[in-house]
Amino acid sequence: MKRLSEEKTKLVFEKLTKYIGTNVKNLIDRPDGIYCFREKKDRVYYVSEKILSLANNVESDHLLSLGTCFGKFTKSGKFRLHITALHYLAPYAQHKIWVKPSAEQQFLYGNHIMKSGLSRITEGTNQYQGVVVFSMNDLPLGFGVAAKSTADCKHADPVAVICFHQADIGEYIRSEDTLL
Repeated sequence: MKRLSEEKTKLVFEKLTKYIGTNVKNLIDRPDGIYCFREKKDRVYYVSEKILSLANNVESDHLLSLGTCFGKFTKSGKFRLHITALHYLAPYAQHKIWVKPSAEQQFLYGNHIMKSGLSRITEGTNQYQGVVVFSMNDLPLGFGVAAKSTADCKHADPVAVICFHQADIGEYIRSEDTLL
């Protein structure tokens, strides 16, 4: 496990800021200890410094992963969040979308959210803002990018796309071999 370079750290924090805003600092300085981001084979892991110090006793060749995989760097150099980060992003999300029960399954199959499936949206959500998608029972289902602002959603057609799909909890089944 190696430290992220300045350039890669900037990319990771920009992506996290898109979804949780200034709450990124709450991911690092937590009441239960200090956490950090480490990289191995283009994947970024979120790990406690206590566990990281224990992992130094294991050879890097024998270490498969450590902590929670937050995402990976693509071949083009962009950072892409994985669904495994949802548990950490959901409590700090500043912009949220709630979907109707009839639209949950469509979202979990990897489809975008239409206006007809939208139940609620956080006030002040801008277009292309990162959002966390919840069920009506406040269960985090995934995350996406708002296709329309809150004001535009009120006047949109029922078949208009409101949120572009990025990741959902259905990926645990669909992509279990590649999530690691």
